[in-house]
Amino acid sequence: MRFITKRIHAFLDYPVAVALIALPFLLGLGESNPLALQLSVATGIAAFVLTLLTDHHLGAFQVVSYKIHLIVDFLVAIVFIVAPFVFSFEGIDAYYYWANGAAVLSVVGMHKPELAA
Repeated sequence: MRFITKRIHAFLDYPVAVALIALPFLLGLGESNPLALQLSVATGIAAFVLTLLTDHHLGAFQVVSYKIHLIVDFLVAIVFIVAPFVFSFEGIDAYYYWANGAAVLSVVGMHKPELAA
């Protein structure tokens, strides 16, 4: 079931970036390791910049191809899934990263390939 288009993905990117910046503070991340808070905030800032640079209708500068954007999203998902193991995140810190990693993998996996023009 692949129904997430480039347009839908573009609308998801900005709120997700803001959530990655704000949610760690709202959820009190960082109890098991301060990096749990810092990694999300840094990823949120990077995601916001990537979205500004991506070649889609909401990208301000459109210098990064959408394909590269999807590859970066996939890699971030993998990092989020393994981060709790590598950095010994526990409790909410670990669940936050696993949930976000799974969500991003789902979005990338449900991406609808575009037909060539």
